Parts: sequence; C-alpha cells; structure tokens
Amino acid sequence: MPRQEVIRKARQDKRAGKSASTQAGEFVKDQIDKIRKGKHGARSTKQAIAIGLSEARRAGIDLPPRRKESVKKSTRRSAKYAYEVGQGKRTPKRRPRVSQAVEKVLKKEPRSTASRSALSKQGKRAASRRTAASRSAAARKASRTKGAKARSSAAKKAARTRARRRS
Repeated sequence: MPRQEVIRKARQDKRAGKSASTQAGEFVKDQIDKIRKGKHGARSTKQAIAIGLSEARRAGIDLPPRRKESVKKSTRRSAKYAYEVGQGKRTPKRRPRVSQAVEKVLKKEPRSTASRSALSKQGKRAASRRTAASRSAAARKASRTKGAKARSSAAKKAARTRARRRS
C-alpha cells in the first residue's frame, strides 16, 4: 500500500503535465527508499522497479502494460490486472495469505539491489537498449516540463560534471 504522500506527489506531477512514467517514478522511488531503510529487499533492481510500477498502476496512474513482444505473458497479465484495478474496471481480490508469503520472501532478499551503483548499472543498461533519437526526444520533453528553477539547477549540475571530467 503506497503512502498518501507518494500519491500526492504523483498527482502533482500529473498536474505539471509530466508523463505517466514520471508519475510512476514516485512509486518506484518509494520502493527504493523502503529497501534502503531495510523494510524488505528485492532479488534484483528490476524487481524493485517492477514492484513500484505495479503499485503505481493500482493507484490509478495511466500506465498500460507493455507491448506483447517486449514482456513475457505472465508479467503482462499481472500488469494488466493491476492497471484495471487502478482504472476501476476490476475489484482486487484480497489474499492475505499470499501477501504475507510475498512479504516474508521479500524480507529475505538482499538490500544491495537499491544501492547507488546497482541503480546506476540498471539505468545504463536500460538506456543502452534505446536509440539515440529516443533518448534525445525524452530529454527534450523533460526540459519542457521541468520548470525554470529545476532547469537552472540541472544546467549548473551539468556544468560541474563537465568541469570534473576535464580535470
């Protein structure tokens, strides 16, 4: 169950005109924080992200399941059900024994999957699968919805990074 604060931040992102995946990012970030605090673990960084996306779908974020060719059938079905719950087209079946079992398993998983280096590795791997044009288009859209203050701080950070690379 996501915290109300996370839902509020996602709604704020929606009002700001940000994409569904950005709104869902709030839920993913919350999952990463939970793992870092030691509430539970995850087998991989991908699993932590998947849990966050599932929560986002259940909370009503307009994030439909991926296309057929990119995801296995069972994952897509699970995403479809979560999406339908969020859109009010399906009532979720409460299964306390299953949720307890899942929680028990997650508590035994490693916490290192939410480390800075693990997330960095996952991000680079995900980006390498996309075309340069796709990455560039995403960056252009991000700059449009970022806002003046955030854009300014991002530019300053980029300048610092460039200066560090030169030396």
